[in-house]
Amino acid sequence: MRTTIRLDDALLRRAKARAAAAGRSLNDFIEDAVRAALARAREAKVAPPLPTFAGGGLQPGVDLDDNTALLDLMDAPGDYLTRAARRARPLAKVAERPRGRRK
Repeated sequence: MRTTIRLDDALLRRAKARAAAAGRSLNDFIEDAVRAALARAREAKVAPPLPTFAGGGLQPGVDLDDNTALLDLMDAPGDYLTRAARRARPLAKVAERPRGRRK
């Protein structure tokens, strides 16, 4: 398909020079550049893998099928475990992150 595009003069000079250095036509060079840009855009839409952690599964009292209860647990001040659940399965201490300036 034929089309007309407008390119900045400096950009066009650089593209022509790069195509000539590679022994290719300007048309082939631009086609490959557009394909590469579209492939990067498609790859960027793929979600990165989420980290997983070894553990014992859900904490006591958490029901993933009950959205209202989950929201209540997340909005509640402090931790969400009931006293009975704490006695049944004590929480492990979590080390605090060191506070300081980021580099």
